[in-house]
Parts: sequence; structure tokens; C-alpha cells
Amino acid sequence: MIKSILLTGVGGQGILFAAGIIASAAEAAGFNVTTNEIHGMAQRGGSVTAQVRYGEGSFAPLAVSGSIDVIAAMEHIEAIRYAHWLKPGGLAAVAKTSVIPVTVTTGACTYPDDVEDRLRAVFPRLIYLDCNALAQELGNPRLANTILTGALSKGLPEITEDHWRAGLLARVKKGFEEANLTAFRKGRML
Repeated sequence: MIKSILLTGVGGQGILFAAGIIASAAEAAGFNVTTNEIHGMAQRGGSVTAQVRYGEGSFAPLAVSGSIDVIAAMEHIEAIRYAHWLKPGGLAAVAKTSVIPVTVTTGACTYPDDVEDRLRAVFPRLIYLDCNALAQELGNPRLANTILTGALSKGLPEITEDHWRAGLLARVKKGFEEANLTAFRKGRML
């Protein structure tokens, strides 16, 4: 068994942090883990992706299109951009977040107003959360990515709650452990 996860969003949304949590949790569960990240123009609001693969015989960090078990997206149009990577029956955990690209602000393109309809059309198994609002409720907007990580964890049942806790604690800075554990649990419950 090999599991593949694709995370996507734009620079500054914590995609690489979330990938680190997943990798650490899978390692805590005893799996071989490989990762890959692409963050070329991340500092300018560009697309960021990361892949985490784990399991017996998992040596290559990149999956092929149509083979991803779970997609997690911190920006909903980015989820649509990578929809073809998800295998049939795979889970998509998507944040209700719009990051307007420069092509829209300059008038060259328009941002769709029917994003949720588009998501539901391409993702039969969809968890669609307002991670930013949920993070605000917890008192820290930087917890949005941890909430989404909790949501995507539902698609990876071979990693137990204890392994997720260990993975999270391995990646979170001192002093932020409880806030992140609370955010993770919130995402996992929704």
C-alpha cells in the first residue's frame, strides 16, 4: 500500500508546514515517507504544491496524475487546477478561500463566482471548509492550514490519532502546541 497526498495553495498559506505534519505523522506510524515541494513564485502569491507519499515501497516523491488519494487545497481555485490528479473515490479537503491573482486584478481574467458548484462537480468526496473563519474563532488566523490538515486526515485512516499528535508536535514551534492540536481536532471533527 502506498498513499499519495497533494497539497496546494498560494505562497504564505502554510502548505509546506502542512506537508511536514503529514510526513511526520506517517513516519510516527512507521511508514517509509517521501516528499516533494514546488514553490517557485510563492513569495509573490504564486502557486505552491507539495506531495507526500508513504507506505511500503514508497521511494519516489512524485505521484502520477490520477493516482492521488487525498488533495488538500488552501485556495479553492487551486483545488480545481489539480483535480485531475485525484484518483476515483479520492478525498478533496478544500478551504473556502479566494486569493485573487494578478491576472484578475489587471482585468485580463475574471475570478469565477460559482466556485462551490465547480468543486462539487469535480470532487464527489469533498470536505469544503471556511478554514479562515474557523481559525478566527480559535483566535489565530494562522491556524487555518492546521484545520485543513485535520480535515484531510479523515482520508488517511491508517494514521492514528496518536500518530497525528506526534507528527504535529514534531513540527510545531514551542508555545503553539495546544493551539495547533485544538485546530487539528476541529478540522478532523468537521
